[in-house]
Amino acid sequence: MRIGIIGGRGGMGTLFSRIFSDAGHEVLVSGRATPLSNADLVRACEVVIVSVPIRSTVPVIREIAPLLSGDQLLCDFTSLKAASVAAMLETRADVLGLHPMFGPSVSSLQNQTIVACPARVAPGRADVLLAVFREAGAKVTTMDPLEHDRLMAVVQGLTHFTTLSLAGAMRRLSVDLPALLSVTSPVYQIEMAVIGRILGQDPGLYGPILGENPAVPEVLDAFEAAAAEVRGAVESGDDEVFARLFNKDAAFFADYIPHATEDSEALIRCLAEK
Repeated sequence: MRIGIIGGRGGMGTLFSRIFSDAGHEVLVSGRATPLSNADLVRACEVVIVSVPIRSTVPVIREIAPLLSGDQLLCDFTSLKAASVAAMLETRADVLGLHPMFGPSVSSLQNQTIVACPARVAPGRADVLLAVFREAGAKVTTMDPLEHDRLMAVVQGLTHFTTLSLAGAMRRLSVDLPALLSVTSPVYQIEMAVIGRILGQDPGLYGPILGENPAVPEVLDAFEAAAAEVRGAVESGDDEVFARLFNKDAAFFADYIPHATEDSEALIRCLAEK
């Protein structure tokens, strides 16, 4: 199978070029500085994957739309799925939205998650591509594009918003980071490492994840209300008020708590034994 990746010289494009090549498929790539144009790539490939930044994805899909036929499979690697899938459905190609839930720095797909949004594609045709991911060790989760974006508003949007808020609070407090880190135990080192990891990456990725997902504002409203509720419980000075709020949230997470405890303990042991 000949697979073309538009944006194939970027981090994610480079990663998947290697994965598809290792699986025995021919891979062509196009980008801003490649001899091959997007149009040349589309004309030559059975499968076309758009792997460009969020705000560029729909324009690129519309650019190549007139060149696509019903014999081709069109995919994208964008972090948001509703808009890109809708744009792909305006073409004549079969459509399979994809979202790798990891960055291009991973060494393999082992134990990684990829969300698939099969919008207009025969199961057998989709499975040929998805089998590459599964055979490389990835878990593939199938989901509707709108449901995907609603969940990403929490998984990515809420998480990144909270992380940036923590970083901003520390900056406003002029926290002495070396002193802070000198008194952190492994569990807090994990939380600090997440902050540092996010801030060490490209703001051009995180801004659109928060700003382009229409489900994010409702999530941020819920976050602000929850923060106000916790603050009210703390400032009340009433242990029973705080315990009621704490126990209400613990009941919501009850089924997950044992798994979370096991996973976090494993991480803590890894840090403690470093």
